Amino acid sequence: MEANEKRYDDMIYRRCGRSGILLPAISLGLWHNFGSVDVFSRFIRIAHTAFDNGITHFDLANNYGPVYGSAEENFGQILKKGLGRYRDELIISSKAGYDMWPGPYGNWGSRKYLMASLDQSLKRMGLDYVDIFYSHRPDPLTPVEETMGALADIVRQGKALYAGISNYNDIETKAALAALKKHQVPCLIHQPKYSMFERWVEPKLLPLLKDEGVGLIAFSPLAQGLLTNRYLNGIPENSRAARPTGFLQRNQVTEEIIAKVRKLNDIAIARGQTLAEMALAWLLKDERVSSVLIGASSVEQLLDNLKALGNLQFTKEELNSIESILS
Repeated sequence: MEANEKRYDDMIYRRCGRSGILLPAISLGLWHNFGSVDVFSRFIRIAHTAFDNGITHFDLANNYGPVYGSAEENFGQILKKGLGRYRDELIISSKAGYDMWPGPYGNWGSRKYLMASLDQSLKRMGLDYVDIFYSHRPDPLTPVEETMGALADIVRQGKALYAGISNYNDIETKAALAALKKHQVPCLIHQPKYSMFERWVEPKLLPLLKDEGVGLIAFSPLAQGLLTNRYLNGIPENSRAARPTGFLQRNQVTEEIIAKVRKLNDIAIARGQTLAEMALAWLLKDERVSSVLIGASSVEQLLDNLKALGNLQFTKEELNSIESILS
């Protein structure tokens, strides 16, 4: 592949906490649409289009697929087929913490699991190192010192350049940051679920990360598709909520939620944006948010989401109207 020479012209880059890393305001997540059940020709176009438009950060995890591991394998093929020429321009992240292989050592937060998992991830992607390696979730039974100690050693070994955590609440985050400090390895970034409909990070976690100099990258910023025009008139047959399995279930798409979505959509239209664009812009209005992590099932969807960067400013009246709808 030959990358777009103007790929850095329009993307916004933000400092990730108190670090030397700048992240694109919009990053690409490979949680969905890059697995073995998906079409390679489609998702290689999505990855190339992302990079051609300044998205330098590609986010994975050991069990992304389906099947487990297949998103990393496919991303390894994308790198091999051309994107790998630009490795030094990329931030590639992976994680371990959820179910990956059978038995007691293929889940949670033990040193055994994290180190074995990263070795497998590197092999699947054909990489010597990842830029960020995350503890994907806190482990209530493994001491946080063990989990963070493993992350610190992984960084010291050069298998990851930076350590991150995901899905940790404010109390768990304090403990994790303290444990990493003992190893003199800073936490670069926290990846929580955060959207207009999921705001648990705001009271305590966001201020803590700001004080500690840790970046934040929001996953599920569109609430699994709820914050798009897809559900304005109920549940379409081919939508995520219509499927029997998945993270967005039919019973979550209530009349009350749809009513809120329609009101938010009216504000977005008045701003000259789609609802998805406004939902991303609403997160990025906060300078503490380093990046938002989007998925994309098509090039068109990716390009539409990138349009959010054209208008990140909100009037006081718009913010008040949005708050009254969400509260």
